[in-house]
Amino acid sequence: MYELENVLRPYAWGSTTAIAGLLGRPATGGPEAELWIGAHPDSPSLALTGADGSGADDGADDGGRLALDGLIAGDPEHHLGADSVAEFGPRLPFLLKVLAAERPLSLQVHPTLEQARAGFAREEAAGVDRSAATRNYKDDNHKPEMIFALTPFEALCGFRPAAEPRAVFAHLAACFDLAGLELPALLPRLLDDLAQPDEPAALRSAFERLITGGADVAAATDAVVAALVSGAPMGSHVAELTTVVNLNQEYPGDPGVLISLLLNRISLAPGEAVYLPAGNVHAYLHGLGIEVMASSDNVLRGGLTPKFVDVPELLQTVAFDAVGVPRLSAETTMLGQELYRPPFREFALQRVELLPGAEPVPLAQSGAAVIIVVSGAVLLDSPKGDLQLERGASAFLPAAEAPVNVHPVTGATGPAVAFAVTTGMKA
Repeated sequence: MYELENVLRPYAWGSTTAIAGLLGRPATGGPEAELWIGAHPDSPSLALTGADGSGADDGADDGGRLALDGLIAGDPEHHLGADSVAEFGPRLPFLLKVLAAERPLSLQVHPTLEQARAGFAREEAAGVDRSAATRNYKDDNHKPEMIFALTPFEALCGFRPAAEPRAVFAHLAACFDLAGLELPALLPRLLDDLAQPDEPAALRSAFERLITGGADVAAATDAVVAALVSGAPMGSHVAELTTVVNLNQEYPGDPGVLISLLLNRISLAPGEAVYLPAGNVHAYLHGLGIEVMASSDNVLRGGLTPKFVDVPELLQTVAFDAVGVPRLSAETTMLGQELYRPPFREFALQRVELLPGAEPVPLAQSGAAVIIVVSGAVLLDSPKGDLQLERGASAFLPAAEAPVNVHPVTGATGPAVAFAVTTGMKA
């Protein structure tokens, strides 16, 4: 078992305090958006190679640290397990993040595995630099993901039935009529789009009109927000229309402001989770959570961002189907394991909570695992050694070290809470 040092991503939308407060360390003073725990080559964790007592420092830097992707590459079957290597190749198939959104993230979608492979190969062949602002595919993997809320968590997630946003746009049109204001020409066009009997076609028409509308969309957004701020009634659409006003404050006139009305507006309580398959348009708006995904950084943006938006590629990637909110409930096993299993093979999440003196909980480990402690301290016990982790610490658990049991630390005065990720393959 290897204790880890992890990379903190300081994106501008990140909270300055949430991750530091969760992990019990001083804040950096700047935005702290994502803590990456894994082996993605863009920001791999560093394994403390003496942490397991082996003294195996081959390939490590002078401080006894080795990038986790390099460690795994030295013996993939030992670290990942033969089944994982056979299915996903010689790389850690998942990435764990602690995510803290103070401001909205970009409206985005992730490709399927086939789209990612084709897009990555195409851009590589074209010689597009991987760091270029116009690059769509940073790697050849897909990025299904899930988010587990640690605090109240706000998000947009997937298209809702066309009749619902149509009702909102009809309400807005009525507000303009009642106030004697000039109706933006965009609104009746959107009403026509959303009235089509073929629902995917209706959603695609409205989305495409908004994402390509340019100045017309910006003007309509300004008019809608001005009417709402001036007191136009929100009726039964308070959550969606308040979101429109708030998003426009961050990204004035951006097409994502009105696109938000096409999407499910969700609020997660602490302990609730959702999963996001390929093609699902979404945006995290505010909150602290544990995010898990296939090990990829492929994002196609659709608004709420100053960054590059490749509209043709985006339209080929979005799944224009109305979906219910894909909530994910815990599965409690006979061994007391609290598991969150989305319908993806790359990962499953386990939450571990231990009161002082409690019996240990086995990790549901299938292949490799990573773990982070967010409260108290735990002792990891494997046939090959022990490792104690305090609040804020994390570790990589090779497949060859399984089974691992998680114990409360003797003398602890409060509960310990940790989150572990392994593959979604059943052990």
